[in-house]
Amino acid sequence: MPRRVVALGGGHGLSVTLAALRQLGVEPTAIAGTGDDGGSSGRLRAHLGVPPPGDLRMALAALADEGLWLRVLQHRFGGSGDVEGHALGNLILVALWEETGDLVAGLDRLGAVLGVRGRVLPNCLEPVVVVADVIDAGGDTREVRGQARLTAGEGRIQGLRLEPPAPRECPEAVSAIAQATHVVIGPGSWFTSVLTHTLVPAIDQALRETRARITLIVNAGPQAGETEGFTTLRYLESWRDFAPGLHVDDVIVDATAGDSHDALVEAASALGARLHAREVLASPGLHDPRLLAAALSDTLA
Repeated sequence: MPRRVVALGGGHGLSVTLAALRQLGVEPTAIAGTGDDGGSSGRLRAHLGVPPPGDLRMALAALADEGLWLRVLQHRFGGSGDVEGHALGNLILVALWEETGDLVAGLDRLGAVLGVRGRVLPNCLEPVVVVADVIDAGGDTREVRGQARLTAGEGRIQGLRLEPPAPRECPEAVSAIAQATHVVIGPGSWFTSVLTHTLVPAIDQALRETRARITLIVNAGPQAGETEGFTTLRYLESWRDFAPGLHVDDVIVDATAGDSHDALVEAASALGARLHAREVLASPGLHDPRLLAAALSDTLA
């Protein structure tokens, strides 16, 4: 039976996973969230009311072949005018959405132009606001709203939710998870790009009901702001706490992580998973697509 692989994440982390899957000859379905409110995506979202296109554009780029059109897609304008800081691919996606009136049709049309090997989908059909309850160094709890503020903020996240709490799911994304043979989750901004997929009720339900083998790729180190001071063990414990009962079959961690191997095995086992400790980094905190592909080859067998 052919492998039907779905990859969930966001930003650079999802792009690395997609590059690794391509090295294995897989043409995956990539699913990105719609919570980004910073940079070019945030400006387009605020001015036009559209879902943020940046993570979707990056996923398309990861599944496209090198060439002029890929460079055009990723081209970012300089200067000091209205287009300063915008990636051209973001503007093209928004134009396609306005012309077709359909997010998925617009993504599929641009994917066809780029010769994308796979498919890119949003997890829901509207922009969402990521909201967290954060405990600061003094023990006080405050509400932080917005992905950009959460990513750059300080403090320990103890509660996470979306507004609206039940956004309109993307039916094609839900169907892809239901029909998948393998699902790969992560790496990425842990609370704002990875765990947020489980906050979309229809996506969470699909992940719980799918018969696919689920692989969780753990971040390779702490991220300034939302996961400051995190160890590999802390990432696994946070998955257990924020996605309780969501079964995982395999967990991929960097073999050079400083945590006790036995503790990592136990934490993975608590999720129902087998631990795969592999060398997967190109440099501290950055996954290498070639090494990650080697690790994924076992879980996708």
